Amino acid sequence: MTEYQSQIQAGSNVEMIPNGSGAAAILAAGIGCAFLGILAFAGDVSPAIGKALNIYNPTGTLSGVTTFAIIIWLASWFGLGRAWSGRNVNLRSVTFASFALLIVGFLLTCPPIMDLLQGK
Repeated sequence: MTEYQSQIQAGSNVEMIPNGSGAAAILAAGIGCAFLGILAFAGDVSPAIGKALNIYNPTGTLSGVTTFAIIIWLASWFGLGRAWSGRNVNLRSVTFASFALLIVGFLLTCPPIMDLLQGK
């Protein structure tokens, strides 16, 4: 199998470009957003985690939250990109999962939602 797959439609050859690399970028963005929310929530709930995430004192836990979220985003993009390179994946499922993860990230960084989950 080559990098490009051929598909016959109505008697003509149509080259299909693999979407795996693009799908990896989309899903990795959702994963990064979700981890941003998860780490922000964890740093707010647990003083020990908050202290561990404090990389730079003037910004507090936000410095570690964003740093680790970016590392997780890049690592997931690299891993998924390598795994899905040259493949066609179900882009609808990947996009749906990415938007679900994005919503998780937004909800966990929204102060009223954070306060509700913490019982404040």
